[in-house]
Amino acid sequence: MESPINFYSKIEFELKNKKSHADWLKAVIESEQKKVDDLSYVFCSDEDLLYINKRYLDHDTFTDIITFDYSEDESISAEIYISIDRVKENAKDFKVKFENELRRVLVHGVLHCCGYGDSTEESKAEMRALENKKIELFHVEQK
Repeated sequence: MESPINFYSKIEFELKNKKSHADWLKAVIESEQKKVDDLSYVFCSDEDLLYINKRYLDHDTFTDIITFDYSEDESISAEIYISIDRVKENAKDFKVKFENELRRVLVHGVLHCCGYGDSTEESKAEMRALENKKIELFHVEQK
């Protein structure tokens, strides 16, 4: 049976341990009392994401993630685009490992689909705390 969580790449990037990441993201979604219907991650460049940001969101800025959320009720369905260029840059800026920053962005998109926002300082702080909590699930799942 094909997984409802899939990873694609428009650039020279291959996610390591796809199954571990998919299992973790499924656990995160289930921890929010939701289920996965269809979740696609697309890894791309800054230029790809800037194009999407301009075309669909009318924003002329670089970003690390754009989530197109098609979820209904308790079923999570989305296309999530991630700029690997931004993730690398952010990891360097925040002095964290690339893998940790990538997991933060992966789970960030899922949390949006679960109904969490980040448009105010308060909601950004809540989102960051949730990201940290959900990232810990990855380590638990791997033991």
